[in-house]
Amino acid sequence: MKRIAILATHGFEESELKSPKEAMENEGFQVDIISPENGKIKSWSHGNWSNSYDVDKNLSDVKAEDYNALMLPGGVINPDTLRRNEDALVFVRDFFSMKKPVAAICHAPQILISADVVKGRTLTSFSSIKDDLINAGAKWEDKEVVVDDGFVTSRNPNDLPAFNSKLIEEIKEGKHKEQHA
Repeated sequence: MKRIAILATHGFEESELKSPKEAMENEGFQVDIISPENGKIKSWSHGNWSNSYDVDKNLSDVKAEDYNALMLPGGVINPDTLRRNEDALVFVRDFFSMKKPVAAICHAPQILISADVVKGRTLTSFSSIKDDLINAGAKWEDKEVVVDDGFVTSRNPNDLPAFNSKLIEEIKEGKHKEQHA
């Protein structure tokens, strides 16, 4: 059984966690919400705080080798908090170094900038962080989903159907020898 890590903390965009999680679980994958927080983390939806979600595992108790892939939901608060957490950055980098699929949507690539894994990679994101990604050495494209050797990115919640489809496809393919940081 494939095990997937979703790394998130308070302020993640609710649809960007809920929709991929449900899609992956429908494929029979075990999906764990990993967070530096214990207990529950609160989502953001339509400009307001929304539902809370159970954290399955604390970030300090897991390693990338425990999982087949990593998925990063966006939101504005969530990636800004995680990009300042060294344990989160190490966790993210390890997926790239192990050549495992990584998927990020909306503002989540901000975490990848801080993890120093976007240089030379083709990706997309929410438009407001386009310049940040280009300045970090990424090739940015305005498409609903971009796949670059096991690395899947999308722009916003409207892209979730395409994002979920490519995320599942890349997880099924497994490790990508061209995946790199």
